Amino acid sequence: MAAAGRQAAPETALAYLELAAKFFAGRGVASARLDAELLLAEVLGTDRVGVYLRFDRPLGRSEVDAYRALVKRRGEGEPVAHLLGRREFWSRSFVVTPDVLVPRPETELVVERALAAVDAAGGRARRLRVLDLGTGSGALAVTLAVELPSAVVTAVDVSPAALAVAGRNAAALGVAARVRVVASDWTAALAAAARFDLVVGNPPYVPSPDLPHLPAEVRREPALALDGGADGLAAYRRIAVEAARVLAPGGTLVCEVGAGQAAAVAALFAAAGLGAVGRFTDLAGIERVVVGAAAGATAARAAS
Repeated sequence: MAAAGRQAAPETALAYLELAAKFFAGRGVASARLDAELLLAEVLGTDRVGVYLRFDRPLGRSEVDAYRALVKRRGEGEPVAHLLGRREFWSRSFVVTPDVLVPRPETELVVERALAAVDAAGGRARRLRVLDLGTGSGALAVTLAVELPSAVVTAVDVSPAALAVAGRNAAALGVAARVRVVASDWTAALAAAARFDLVVGNPPYVPSPDLPHLPAEVRREPALALDGGADGLAAYRRIAVEAARVLAPGGTLVCEVGAGQAAAVAALFAAAGLGAVGRFTDLAGIERVVVGAAAGATAARAAS
């Protein structure tokens, strides 16, 4: 895109789109075409379909300038979600800022397994107590509040800035009255007697030595949400023990894990006294979620 100044300037939306996609591909952006489409849709005030419905119309000077600015920032490694200020998760739009981890499609498997556990243990109409550990944008907490209309969700994070984003998303999706955000280092700030029917989390799981080798756009996300300690399992060692303590009888813990970590995390869950431990794969065939259950007849069904 930056090299376009030495060539005859394109005129149509499609021409600019193709030039941006080529520029991104040259910068090693994996989703070059998609990113070019999303940014152009933002400039044109439409969606990706709208871009193609108007692909042959010329762009105005202000639109060209705006698109070039976004393309430049994306080429420098800024995540698309930060440029747009939002990311889709579970078919809903979530506010995203540099203070939170950008929700990933694979994290939707946490929602899927959590809902499966709830369905197996009596259904979604019950007044469930849900805990989201390290809520970040609130993607898990808010999605579960929407999908479980009688649930009360506690969303904890050590970052006040992240909690502010989670609160915004809860309000935007109409569940603020049932999502309580709490500043806490995992369960440390919760009442000693607090118990939950469902605990979910997407904790940091990147081994510290791997952080410098992450893609540039990922390195722009909060290190606090990425750094999983020397072996990537530091958070799970705490979560296994603390979740086992706060789970109600028959309750279920559902956590996302990094590639290759499922067996180790499952062992941590079992060592903490959780039963019915299960490992589940994402669409790429990677074991991405580990589930464990507190003692109780309904819990044994939850991980099946």
